[in-house]
Amino acid sequence: MPFTDDELAQRLGVSATQAEQLRLSRGATSDTLGDLPQTALRRAIRRLDYPDLPLLRDRFRLAQEVSDDGRLAADALIRALEARDELRTLPPPGPSLAGVPVASLGAAANGAAAAGLNIARWEWLGPGNIGGRTLGLAIDPRAPSRMWTATAGGGVWHTADGGVTWRPVDDFMDNLACTCIVMDPTDPDRLYVGTGEGFGNADAIRGSGIFTTTDTVSWARIPATFTPDFQFVNRLAVSDDGAVVLAATNTGIFRSEDAGRLTWTKVLGGRVGDVQFDPTNSSLVVAGANGAGEAWFSNDGGRTWVAALHGPWSGRVELTHATHDPSVVYASVQSTHGEIWRSRDGGRSYQRRRTVDASGAPAPYLGDQGWYDNAIWAGDPTDADLVVVGGINLWRSTDGGDHLAEISTWWDPRSVHADQHVILAHPAYNGTSNRTVFFGNDGGLFRATDLTTTGTDAAGAPFVKGWKKLVSGYGVTQFYGGATSAMSGKIIGGAQDNGTVCFDPAAGADGWKTIFGGDGGWCAADPTDPKVFYGEYVFLNLHRNTDGGTSSDTAGNRYISGQFWNAAARQWDWKPVPFRIPDAMTRNALFIAPFVLDPNEPQRILAGGLSLWRTNDAKAPNTPTSGPRWRAIKPSAGSEISAIAVAQGDSDVVWVGHRNGAVFRSRDATSPTPTWDRVGAAGPGQLAPRRYCTHITIDPADVDTVYVSFGGYESDNIWVTRNGGTTWAGPTSVLPPAPVRAITVHPRRHELLYLGTEIGLFASEDKGASWFPTNEGPANCSVDDLLWMDETLVCVTHGRGMFRIDVSGV
Repeated sequence: MPFTDDELAQRLGVSATQAEQLRLSRGATSDTLGDLPQTALRRAIRRLDYPDLPLLRDRFRLAQEVSDDGRLAADALIRALEARDELRTLPPPGPSLAGVPVASLGAAANGAAAAGLNIARWEWLGPGNIGGRTLGLAIDPRAPSRMWTATAGGGVWHTADGGVTWRPVDDFMDNLACTCIVMDPTDPDRLYVGTGEGFGNADAIRGSGIFTTTDTVSWARIPATFTPDFQFVNRLAVSDDGAVVLAATNTGIFRSEDAGRLTWTKVLGGRVGDVQFDPTNSSLVVAGANGAGEAWFSNDGGRTWVAALHGPWSGRVELTHATHDPSVVYASVQSTHGEIWRSRDGGRSYQRRRTVDASGAPAPYLGDQGWYDNAIWAGDPTDADLVVVGGINLWRSTDGGDHLAEISTWWDPRSVHADQHVILAHPAYNGTSNRTVFFGNDGGLFRATDLTTTGTDAAGAPFVKGWKKLVSGYGVTQFYGGATSAMSGKIIGGAQDNGTVCFDPAAGADGWKTIFGGDGGWCAADPTDPKVFYGEYVFLNLHRNTDGGTSSDTAGNRYISGQFWNAAARQWDWKPVPFRIPDAMTRNALFIAPFVLDPNEPQRILAGGLSLWRTNDAKAPNTPTSGPRWRAIKPSAGSEISAIAVAQGDSDVVWVGHRNGAVFRSRDATSPTPTWDRVGAAGPGQLAPRRYCTHITIDPADVDTVYVSFGGYESDNIWVTRNGGTTWAGPTSVLPPAPVRAITVHPRRHELLYLGTEIGLFASEDKGASWFPTNEGPANCSVDDLLWMDETLVCVTHGRGMFRIDVSGV
């Protein structure tokens, strides 16, 4: 018999409220929840305190993309890519540019020097064992070991050995925000890939059409889809004869029936998230809404559409045909926490299933984020009642969606990662001798060899049976920031939904270790002690690692911003002032909030919420009642702090940027009560942007030369002052109108600048007077941070992990 909430609370040693939240989040109905390891319990309860993290990520990323008026134009990314491509046609200014490749691939092939370097000079660091958000999957029916995935920020990936090893098909596709992939049923060498996540989350770059290949080697965009209508391609479907392609986008369904895909006709309006051909009759098609709680069907191959009949629906709707009987169509409806509905007439009308767990209580399989992760499968050719649905975790039903049993546990590393996006059966799945199914989620790709038994509870190992993670060499991790240790050569990074992870040169690209779970963010490395690293969880919850990135957050209390695990109460709690950052406790900070380690004093950390917080004893022993002491040294300016910089050689000089574009400077930042001056707010040389300040860099050779970067799809996202903030100048050569996320100066040649943007890496040899795209590396994806290891530049990307390049010879 399942526990009551009071019995569960007593068994786990948590409050009754937390026990109820745990049960609802997991649908727990057995003793196995009471057997959770303490480390898993900590992670589970921590996430309960921060529900719907994808929505928070969405808002955070979107804030960095809007213009001064708070808007984002529909063709913003298209304009940025067109401007970048125009720059690519220009010849490079010389045989080398800041030591980084700058010529277009075509120009380099014609003999033009590309900064004296080529793609081979870039070294990919990984992670090759962590994974990242996987949204689409296609499998070659002729050779099922050949698979392709579509990833949120890392492009299309291919394996020829069933997921043992992976490689990217083209790091220089014009857009790596790939959201779906389908194979032509008549020609497995012809695939189509949609770009741009349209399910509300903006933590990958926006899409720019549909890409295709006819040989699985060369990929190109379909020109007719390079329009605002195809910036969010949520799903693609191909008819059984390969003649018709349907695209479900955030402006409607588009249909193409000419062989060259030269023409696309809008056949249905509105935000559409899913479209599926009947597997036995391509005249019959169903589609689901992306947010409006609606479904449609077509009986003429997608030319015309009629709304289906159903009860009260809301939110995102995902659909699937039952392979055993395609007249049966299942719908996973977002609603409150997820509802399963079934059609027996090919999707014309739907009836609600019970959608309950073994106790008869509603099974909340989508949790609070069905808008983000919502997948459903009924592909067993022997049983139309076998259904699998995925939200945060995976659930299985053997009676057509009436009763659900959970089969995965996101907080256990032996199970499946959180946030399910795609479910696809092995081409030879027959329901008897072959029951292999693949699952794509925020942690990569996973395999269940026997779907009917995978995830069965075992004592002390809840929902871990039968799962296999397939991420070897799968380099699609989305980083927000990183830090390097010159003493050890190690690098840490904070990643979207994949924690804070550490690269050890001795272990290589496939040997990264997780040192903190959840969402990672900004990072720091102690320059005097190779064993000390700092990272963060969401909303400025800072943590400290003191063993050189060797152990994970399962060992001890790592938070130094005030949160701690109350062992007696078995819950997360907060230390008293001054051992906590109040802005972290009240979440008055950005989702990914900035903090920096003073380069001149490794005991001093500056952390930004609404106020700027300082500790001068960052390495103080950390206990439930003590630790680093925090003090606010800059009062709130009414907008969250988004960037912090400390001058090398002078800790009194500190610059702070805000989400609303305001920039402040202090010249006595180490004093008990520093003074702060708003810079660039008025005057003939004012700092013009009034949008998200993404990064501030102080020239290491001149404390009065400061570079400030901004978000937004605008062309004036880099500004410089050479007199300490009195006057400002924007770029003299126009950059593509795209968010700039990082800027850094070469450690020795300070006229050389490097720029990380939403559309790749740029370089300058004249202090920013002119810029060129680095088209020969590392990849066409968002570059969120730039680090130095001596004179080696480390490029931190949001979708392709990390790269490095030696520019000491420039």
